[in-house]
Amino acid sequence: MPDTVLGPLNADPTADAAHLATLHERLLRRGVEQGVVDLTYRVVDTPVGRLLLAATPAGLVRVAFESEGHDAVLDSLASSVGPRVLHDPDGFAQLAHELGEYFSGRSRSFSVPVDLRLARGFRREVLGRLREIPYGSTRSYAAVAASAGHPRAVRAVGTACATNPIPIVVPCHRVVRSDGTPGGYLGGPDAKAFLLRLESAAAA
Repeated sequence: MPDTVLGPLNADPTADAAHLATLHERLLRRGVEQGVVDLTYRVVDTPVGRLLLAATPAGLVRVAFESEGHDAVLDSLASSVGPRVLHDPDGFAQLAHELGEYFSGRSRSFSVPVDLRLARGFRREVLGRLREIPYGSTRSYAAVAASAGHPRAVRAVGTACATNPIPIVVPCHRVVRSDGTPGGYLGGPDAKAFLLRLESAAAA
């Protein structure tokens, strides 16, 4: 019986790529459904640079600026949340849409569920207070400390803002110094100034 001659495996690279993408999608969905994926992630382009979005089955757990080093952030998440991390380039559709609406000035809030497991104790309390600051408004670090029931914990509020795992969605950019100057920001001073200008203009 003569041997069967097979064509080259990559005769149609486009078809192969589409097939691999389909397999990846099935793997991703099955892993999420069966609870065998700890984290999924995606990177999106925004006016404040490329943002890493990472989520657990419970919700959005991390938003990271490019300046933080996305690979370093993913390594940290693999250690702190779980090692089963899967890239989902077509995921996060709702959040990607809401970010687009936010940056265009058409939306003032985010509805995606969040997972605050990376913040504990007083820091987590502060993040809850940040979500109460209205769009287009600011609060001083001292005011946030007072609202959290610890008026002397101004530095601790600053630390909570600086380590906020979900910036923009949890709006630490709305916290400024008592003299009205912006103060520090994980994404850098230009990003904070941009966000404050965006909200001020849209709220006017």
